Amino acid sequence: MAYVVVRHNVADYSKWKQFFDSAYDMRKKGGEQSVRIFRTADDPNNLLLLMEWESIESAQKYIQSEDLQKAMQEAGIVGQPDIYLLNEA
Repeated sequence: MAYVVVRHNVADYSKWKQFFDSAYDMRKKGGEQSVRIFRTADDPNNLLLLMEWESIESAQKYIQSEDLQKAMQEAGIVGQPDIYLLNEA
């Protein structure tokens, strides 16, 4: 199993969450198996996502897709996200 950790800030969590939820089918079709969303205690718009993917290749393809880049802009992501692709040791 492959994992993706994403850390990013959003302008408005509620707006971002609506966009994120609406992309459920797109993420599943891309190979996402599960996702957990965390918000930092001191800033609820600072997010960390732990996503499980069927493979590193499917995760990379999804991350690099134009659809995702467009959705991130519309969802109100502030700045560039930190993205880590991980294999379980």
